[in-house]
Amino acid sequence: MDNYKAINWNAISDQIDKATWEKLTEQFWLDTRIPLSNDLADWRTLDDDHKWLVGHVFGGLTLLDTLQSQDGMAALRKDVATPHETAVLNNIQFMESVHAKSYSSIFSTLNTPEEISEIFDWSDSEEFLQNKAKRIYDLYHDDSNPLKKKISSVFLETFLFYSGFYTPLWYLGHNKLPNVAEIIKLILRDESVHGTYIGYKFQIGFNKLSDNQQQDLKDWMYNFLYDLYSNEEKYTHMLYDQVGWSDDVLKFIRYNANKALMNLGQDPLFPDTAEDVDPIVMNGISTSTANHDFFSQVGNGYRLGKVEAMKDNDYKIWYPKDNK
Repeated sequence: MDNYKAINWNAISDQIDKATWEKLTEQFWLDTRIPLSNDLADWRTLDDDHKWLVGHVFGGLTLLDTLQSQDGMAALRKDVATPHETAVLNNIQFMESVHAKSYSSIFSTLNTPEEISEIFDWSDSEEFLQNKAKRIYDLYHDDSNPLKKKISSVFLETFLFYSGFYTPLWYLGHNKLPNVAEIIKLILRDESVHGTYIGYKFQIGFNKLSDNQQQDLKDWMYNFLYDLYSNEEKYTHMLYDQVGWSDDVLKFIRYNANKALMNLGQDPLFPDTAEDVDPIVMNGISTSTANHDFFSQVGNGYRLGKVEAMKDNDYKIWYPKDNK
């Protein structure tokens, strides 16, 4: 082999690599810092249908995040253009593992051991969930099509996750399960960066293709998205029909499918816009910073306490005079 080279962050060929690394490290978080037990009172007010929905939505998200952390970033690393891109994908891979683990923290707080086992058995066998996981997995392991890998990753990050994200955002908008939703908002903030970054890397490769090659790939991309959406319709009805949310969830999914295409530099496929989505859910999808006081729960932003330098007088201990 040629001499092994150290990564040099002072010699960067693509500034987006550096900017993305800084953004991802700046917003680092862990599920253990969110007080999920504070949501137990809300959880006890939900009926069985809604409890089932929450558990199985998160079971599906766990499966997809496992796919992304174990196969997705490893597949994309085979086609990097810079060592800094490798570092960014390493960071993304770790955070996808954090996302997958965070759902288990939710389960351990809200569900019994028997319920948890049932959720994982379900996610490991549910037809429509497995359909989309297998489609993405197969493309991740097709080394002849590096751009299709990137398309698959963006579709997963910016589209397929969102049938699951709808549920906690709906509860947040109705003042329920705010700490569970806080984890989802942190995940959303990460996924926003992941989808944008990988979409940008796709566009670099796409722009190097001939006009005919670009058209062929675009035709494949839109057909693939439509196939995924057809499966997602079935998955959504299976999850949401029992609570009557399916039509609203599908609007949300179509809106995010268009966002995925935008990340890839393409035109939208569906007519749905943000105005068509439940405004309560759209408010929750915002990844703007939420402040919490300095000593309370960790949110997707932090309010810093005011700090001033210590003075000598601060170390003096004053005792009241004895009253005689």
